[in-house]
Amino acid sequence: MLRNYLILIVALGLFSAMAGRFHAGPSPASAKPDYPRRAVDNEAARIAELKAKNAPQFNSQDGSLELQRGPDGHFYADVRINGSNVHMLVDTGASIIALSRNDAQMAGIATSIGMNDVVGRGADGAVHGEVVRLDNVELGPLSAQGLDAIVLNSGELSLLGQSFLNKFSSVEIQGDRMILRQRA
Repeated sequence: MLRNYLILIVALGLFSAMAGRFHAGPSPASAKPDYPRRAVDNEAARIAELKAKNAPQFNSQDGSLELQRGPDGHFYADVRINGSNVHMLVDTGASIIALSRNDAQMAGIATSIGMNDVVGRGADGAVHGEVVRLDNVELGPLSAQGLDAIVLNSGELSLLGQSFLNKFSSVEIQGDRMILRQRA
């Protein structure tokens, strides 16, 4: 009796497996709702829209570059560092360019693992990282070669500081616009 019962269970299992293979409905992968993908697509579209709003506008008549204030009240710029695009916070209070580990890696900058050296002082105290040299930094039509920078041991946001901003003749904030003027 037990033997017949086991055979029946095995036969039902095989039948269920075979029926599942030949089922004409959608595959399990396509049956998943697409709301996670839509959320990712919507987030990517929102980021692209913000970047487009914050894209520098170059005025060739007076050699100025204009950035729009972001929704969080800060100014951002898409800067090319060593040929790689890096989205950076424009920080007029930072004396030097500061890169996150990820942005430094994308720009092909090698760093040590620990990066425990104190490379500066910030509002929260000692800043740990590593001093590096950037081959090329570009914003709009302006570029500079051989700039010193630091790669931060922690943090996700890269900062565009005075080591690059001082290449402009002036940096002005007028309402929701930051205007950078090239040297003549």
